[in-house]
Amino acid sequence: MTMGDNTKNQQLHHHQIFDVSVDVPPQGGSKCFDDDGRLKRTGTVWTSSAHIITAVIGSGVLSLAWATAQLGWVAGPSVMLLFSFVTYYTSTLLSACYRSGDSVTGKRNYTYMDAVRSNLGGAKVKICGYVQYLNLFGVSIGYTIASSISMMAIKRSNCFHKSGGKNPCHINSNPYMIAFGITEIIFSQIPNFDQLWWLSIVAAVMSFTYSTIGLGLGIAQVAANGNIMGSMTGISIGTVTPMQKMWRSFQALGDIAFAYSYSLILIEIQDTIRSPPSESKTMKRATQISVAVTTLFYMLCGCMGYAAFGDLSPGNLLTGFGFYNPYWLLDIANAAIVVHLVGAYQVYAQPLFAFVEKTAAQKFPDSDFITKDIRLQIPGIGPYNLNLFRMIWRTAFVIITTVISMILPFFNDVVGLLGAFGFWPLTVYFPVEMYIVQKKIPKWSTRWLCLQILSVACLIITIAAAAGSIAGVVSDLKVYKPFKTSY
Repeated sequence: MTMGDNTKNQQLHHHQIFDVSVDVPPQGGSKCFDDDGRLKRTGTVWTSSAHIITAVIGSGVLSLAWATAQLGWVAGPSVMLLFSFVTYYTSTLLSACYRSGDSVTGKRNYTYMDAVRSNLGGAKVKICGYVQYLNLFGVSIGYTIASSISMMAIKRSNCFHKSGGKNPCHINSNPYMIAFGITEIIFSQIPNFDQLWWLSIVAAVMSFTYSTIGLGLGIAQVAANGNIMGSMTGISIGTVTPMQKMWRSFQALGDIAFAYSYSLILIEIQDTIRSPPSESKTMKRATQISVAVTTLFYMLCGCMGYAAFGDLSPGNLLTGFGFYNPYWLLDIANAAIVVHLVGAYQVYAQPLFAFVEKTAAQKFPDSDFITKDIRLQIPGIGPYNLNLFRMIWRTAFVIITTVISMILPFFNDVVGLLGAFGFWPLTVYFPVEMYIVQKKIPKWSTRWLCLQILSVACLIITIAAAAGSIAGVVSDLKVYKPFKTSY
């Protein structure tokens, strides 16, 4: 993963937002170019917030009722608030590392790995790369599975409605995964993140749509019940065994941690922001807005879902068939989930796409297949620069994630495990360590000790969450039949 100067490559690939670092001396900027010689960035607080909300509020928001049910009325909301605080705080530490040295004129770090390379270096760069890109790959598979579940939920809710609940309505998930994959192949040809702002805003609107429907249905169910379900300590012993209670509580920690994780693409989002003011100031404000919004939605959806169903809270309010009617409203909500995941898949996949493309361009700078753009005029869209390597590699990536999703339809549990492993290193450890180096915080000072205590505490939580996720996977494996795709 060694990076170097390549002027020709830089000229040919100046549009790549997620570039692996290329040392470009500051040039003071101009009307068309920023201080690093790249095209003027146009991102704002609002586009950055939209990117973050798109990445954070996935369909996992609707599993928070289940997580709250495992922890109860005291621990459930408390854990959500704790994770929101940790995510916000460590995100502000990470955003301060976008530029090395001075926050206004320092050298830019275009990716999360660049920031690690500039501040920590050595083996930590490779460790960070493996964890980050494995997470991005896993999330892409998880989103493929989650979208197919929502598409099947639409088909099943209509089927149940027509048969009056008499037909079990078994459906094969493969066609839905293939349809999602074809859609992602088309969207993956959008060259870079700056050109995805509209997709992120559409996806953010969709996330609010289905979250609000889930919340509204939860409120309606509480009203219909006439009382608030649930208990202070969560799912009761008897409904589950003491051992299951423990593993489920740990797994709930993993679900909530994964629901908040977006640090692995924070630097990439920050690299789309225009300046002045400094990118770190804008990103801090965007983080404040997006974490506040997501926490509010998480608390409302998680708590209302638990209040509606208590110990019986389904894994996903809109696909677990906690609700059957009004079926048309469920269809709208699940359609919104699918549209949201189309955008979220791209937000997570773009850093991985660009890393591979940049690395290939640096290793084979004279290859026309990798570096040459073919200018096409697309009716209704305008000019488009077709790159053959980009087209083939991104298409192959989407096909691979789709095929794995079809072979292992329970893989979203494994993605939960990846999320548990990814939370501590990417959201806490690396931001804390980089911030200490960036701000030259003395070892054993009060601030240094507080940051290390935060890191160790989050490591313990991550280990517990990973253990719970592993227990969940083991439980799934006991009943799993390979290639079973009908539900």
